[in-house]
Amino acid sequence: MIWNETKECMERSEIENMQSKRLVKLVDRVYHNVPYYRKKMQEMGLEPHDIHGIEDLHKLPFTTYEDLNNCYPFGLRAVPMEDLVRVHASSGTTGKPKVAVYTRRDISIWAECVARCLTMAGLSKGDIMQVGYGYGLFTGGLGAHYGAEEIGALVLPMSTGNTKKLTTLMIDCEATAIACTPSYLLHVAETLRDEGNLDKIKLKYAICGAEPWTDNMRDQVEKMLNIKAFDIYGLTEICGPGVASDCEHHKGLHIWEDHFLPEIIDPVTGQQLPEGESGELVITTLTKEGMPLLRYRTKDLTSLKKDKCSCGRTMARIQRFKGRTDDMLIIRGVNVFPSQVESALLTIDGITPHYMMIVDRVDNEDTLEVQVEVEERFFSDEIKQLENLTKKVAATLRTAIGLNAKVKLVEPNTLEHSQGKTKHVTDNRKLYEG
Repeated sequence: MIWNETKECMERSEIENMQSKRLVKLVDRVYHNVPYYRKKMQEMGLEPHDIHGIEDLHKLPFTTYEDLNNCYPFGLRAVPMEDLVRVHASSGTTGKPKVAVYTRRDISIWAECVARCLTMAGLSKGDIMQVGYGYGLFTGGLGAHYGAEEIGALVLPMSTGNTKKLTTLMIDCEATAIACTPSYLLHVAETLRDEGNLDKIKLKYAICGAEPWTDNMRDQVEKMLNIKAFDIYGLTEICGPGVASDCEHHKGLHIWEDHFLPEIIDPVTGQQLPEGESGELVITTLTKEGMPLLRYRTKDLTSLKKDKCSCGRTMARIQRFKGRTDDMLIIRGVNVFPSQVESALLTIDGITPHYMMIVDRVDNEDTLEVQVEVEERFFSDEIKQLENLTKKVAATLRTAIGLNAKVKLVEPNTLEHSQGKTKHVTDNRKLYEG
């Protein structure tokens, strides 16, 4: 199913022509309405008439988290305060939260984008969707909520915090879809299993985002719940969930290019990279009114494909994320991403997706310990079997990341089972820095 075929299936030439026109208007608007951008452009000797279309995108300045921090909270707004109707913000766990502001039209476009994502996953007016993302300043809850209402689905605004209540209402209200983080979906599945209620649910779809996950985890939750699970992508500062999502072919996340202009750059040099090459995803918001952003550096590492998808959609597809420029660990000179560890662990029978990487420095040398939960049966079997599994995990990780790691197998429910974003890394080396 396609929500907006006129836009989602445009020819590439039509897409680029639309993007060029919208980019020219955007640059003129931010130059005259956002002093911070005007100053940036003037320092580069750049004026709006220098931008004729997307071929000139590379001339424009980047926007970074530091820029958002410098303009906190409303310094990047492009409209009067009285035209704003919503504020959202990131968690701000590493400093000031990233604040974004929205006009009524921004909210309407956001709902349209999420509606496209949900329809792409198979949802329609007859569905009942539980929203298991947090509501409030976090964009997940209200973003999924507005999108579901846009397609006419019945919404159960559960949020997080009471999984027992969620599973009860999932069964009693016969929910057919759920939107939540992938780690929380796994927690819900385990709760239903432990309650003996897996055969009582009517779920068909899951829309998961807000944290990275692997195809192996998707396969696991799909099998446990007998559903189809889809990936949705977004950022608070861009609009929230709904920037992109995958279709039934799972060949990448369709990004709505009529609203978001994507490019891939070398994260070190900042130079644009050709289609298919991996680098940092950069997004320009083509239609956002409240707080439009020029070339926002997402820190997400991926690549783009622009060929027509088997589903009929023609907009570019963001490929599987390789990690983030800011969550890459350098351990003994080797680049390691948590997603590599998760993907490796899920190839081993008896291992769960719940793990913790502990990085430390002993005698001036980096160390890595990976704690991972295993199924209960291994703690009731012979010690020899547990030792063999430990060796297998260590060997698998060594092949996947190119490092020797100390492996510690722990019992089920020992590690954090988050209802929001799950923490997978503790880097104790930071304690010794500075």
